[in-house]
Amino acid sequence: MVIGTSILESITISLVIIAILVGIWSIIRYYNIFRAKKYAKFLSEPEFKKGMRKAQVVDLRESNNFKDGHILGARNMPYSTFKSFYTDLRPDLPVYLYDQNKSLSMRAAKLLHKHGFKDISILDEGYQKWDGKVKKE
Repeated sequence: MVIGTSILESITISLVIIAILVGIWSIIRYYNIFRAKKYAKFLSEPEFKKGMRKAQVVDLRESNNFKDGHILGARNMPYSTFKSFYTDLRPDLPVYLYDQNKSLSMRAAKLLHKHGFKDISILDEGYQKWDGKVKKE
Protein backbone atom coordinates (compact mmCIF):
# COMPACT_ATOMS: atom_id res chain seq x y z
CA MET A 1 0.00 0.00 0.00
CA VAL A 2 2.93 2.35 0.66
CA ILE A 3 4.18 1.90 -2.92
CA GLY A 4 0.74 2.78 -4.35
CA THR A 5 0.56 5.90 -2.19
CA SER A 6 3.99 7.11 -3.27
CA ILE A 7 3.09 6.63 -6.96
CA LEU A 8 -0.12 8.60 -6.41
CA GLU A 9 1.83 11.38 -4.66
CA SER A 10 4.33 11.50 -7.55
CA ILE A 11 1.54 11.76 -10.11
CA THR A 12 -0.15 14.51 -8.08
CA ILE A 13 3.10 16.48 -7.77
CA SER A 14 3.75 16.08 -11.50
CA LEU A 15 0.27 17.35 -12.37
CA VAL A 16 0.67 20.35 -10.05
CA ILE A 17 4.02 21.21 -11.67
CA ILE A 18 2.51 20.92 -15.16
CA ALA A 19 -0.42 23.15 -14.14
CA ILE A 20 1.98 25.76 -12.74
CA LEU A 21 4.08 25.73 -15.93
CA VAL A 22 0.99 26.10 -18.13
CA GLY A 23 -0.15 28.99 -15.93
CA ILE A 24 3.21 30.75 -16.20
CA TRP A 25 3.27 30.24 -19.97
CA SER A 26 -0.24 31.71 -20.28
CA ILE A 27 0.64 34.74 -18.18
CA ILE A 28 3.76 35.44 -20.26
CA ARG A 29 1.86 35.02 -23.53
CA TYR A 30 -0.95 37.38 -22.56
CA TYR A 31 1.48 39.90 -21.09
CA ASN A 32 3.36 40.00 -24.42
CA ILE A 33 0.09 40.50 -26.32
CA PHE A 34 -0.94 43.27 -23.90
CA ARG A 35 2.45 44.96 -24.36
CA ALA A 36 2.27 44.68 -28.16
CA LYS A 37 -1.09 46.49 -28.16
CA LYS A 38 0.79 49.65 -27.10
CA TYR A 39 2.44 49.93 -30.51
CA ALA A 40 0.33 47.85 -32.90
CA LYS A 41 -3.32 47.17 -33.67
CA PHE A 42 -4.51 43.58 -33.89
CA LEU A 43 -6.82 43.20 -36.88
CA SER A 44 -9.31 40.47 -37.64
CA GLU A 45 -9.13 38.97 -41.12
CA PRO A 46 -11.94 41.20 -42.50
CA GLU A 47 -10.28 44.32 -41.05
CA PHE A 48 -6.91 43.25 -42.46
CA LYS A 49 -8.42 42.66 -45.92
CA LYS A 50 -10.19 46.01 -45.85
CA GLY A 51 -7.05 48.08 -45.21
CA MET A 52 -4.31 46.05 -46.89
CA ARG A 53 -4.61 47.77 -50.29
CA LYS A 54 -3.33 51.00 -48.74
CA ALA A 55 -0.67 49.32 -46.61
CA GLN A 56 2.72 47.68 -46.93
CA VAL A 57 1.89 44.03 -46.26
CA VAL A 58 4.85 42.10 -44.85
CA ASP A 59 5.09 38.32 -44.48
CA LEU A 60 7.64 37.56 -41.74
CA ARG A 61 7.82 33.83 -42.42
CA GLU A 62 10.87 32.23 -43.99
CA SER A 63 11.19 32.21 -47.80
CA ASN A 64 10.23 28.55 -48.23
CA ASN A 65 6.94 29.12 -46.36
CA PHE A 66 6.32 32.28 -48.39
CA LYS A 67 6.79 30.37 -51.65
CA ASP A 68 4.38 27.66 -50.50
CA GLY A 69 1.68 30.31 -50.22
CA HIS A 70 1.27 33.89 -49.03
CA ILE A 71 -1.31 36.64 -48.88
CA LEU A 72 -1.74 38.18 -52.32
CA GLY A 73 0.24 41.44 -52.46
CA ALA A 74 2.53 40.65 -49.52
CA ARG A 75 6.27 41.00 -49.65
CA ASN A 76 8.55 38.57 -47.88
CA MET A 77 10.86 39.88 -45.15
CA PRO A 78 11.77 36.86 -43.03
CA TYR A 79 12.04 37.80 -39.37
CA SER A 80 15.55 36.32 -39.32
CA THR A 81 16.67 39.19 -41.61
CA PHE A 82 14.06 41.80 -40.67
CA LYS A 83 16.47 43.98 -38.66
CA SER A 84 18.56 44.45 -41.79
CA PHE A 85 15.70 45.15 -44.20
CA TYR A 86 12.99 46.99 -42.26
CA THR A 87 14.50 50.22 -43.64
CA ASP A 88 13.02 49.25 -47.03
CA LEU A 89 9.62 50.09 -45.52
CA ARG A 90 8.21 53.61 -45.57
CA PRO A 91 7.37 54.94 -42.09
CA ASP A 92 4.73 57.30 -43.54
CA LEU A 93 2.57 54.40 -44.80
CA PRO A 94 0.67 51.79 -42.78
CA VAL A 95 2.51 48.50 -42.21
CA TYR A 96 0.52 45.27 -41.98
CA LEU A 97 2.48 42.37 -40.50
CA TYR A 98 1.75 38.69 -40.37
CA ASP A 99 3.48 35.39 -39.70
CA GLN A 100 2.16 31.93 -38.94
CA ASN A 101 0.54 32.82 -35.61
CA LYS A 102 1.52 36.45 -34.72
CA SER A 103 4.46 35.84 -32.36
CA LEU A 104 7.07 37.16 -34.82
CA SER A 105 4.76 39.99 -35.85
CA MET A 106 4.68 41.29 -32.27
CA ARG A 107 8.49 41.42 -32.16
CA ALA A 108 8.71 43.11 -35.56
CA ALA A 109 6.07 45.66 -34.52
CA LYS A 110 8.11 46.55 -31.45
CA LEU A 111 11.21 47.11 -33.60
CA LEU A 112 9.29 49.27 -36.09
CA HIS A 113 7.77 51.31 -33.27
CA LYS A 114 11.25 51.96 -31.82
CA HIS A 115 12.29 53.32 -35.21
CA GLY A 116 9.44 55.77 -35.58
CA PHE A 117 6.74 53.79 -37.38
CA LYS A 118 3.31 54.81 -36.11
CA ASP A 119 0.69 52.90 -38.10
CA ILE A 120 1.44 49.22 -37.45
CA SER A 121 -1.12 46.43 -37.62
CA ILE A 122 -0.89 42.68 -37.02
CA LEU A 123 -3.11 39.95 -38.47
CA ASP A 124 -4.66 38.67 -35.25
CA GLU A 125 -4.88 34.96 -36.01
CA GLY A 126 -1.85 34.86 -38.31
CA TYR A 127 -1.54 33.19 -41.68
CA GLN A 128 -2.60 29.81 -40.28
CA LYS A 129 -6.24 31.02 -40.13
CA TRP A 130 -6.19 33.10 -43.36
CA ASP A 131 -8.82 32.11 -45.91
CA GLY A 132 -8.48 35.09 -48.27
CA LYS A 133 -6.66 35.20 -51.59
CA VAL A 134 -3.23 33.60 -51.65
CA LYS A 135 -0.46 33.28 -54.18
CA LYS A 136 1.89 30.33 -54.56
CA GLU A 137 5.23 30.55 -56.31
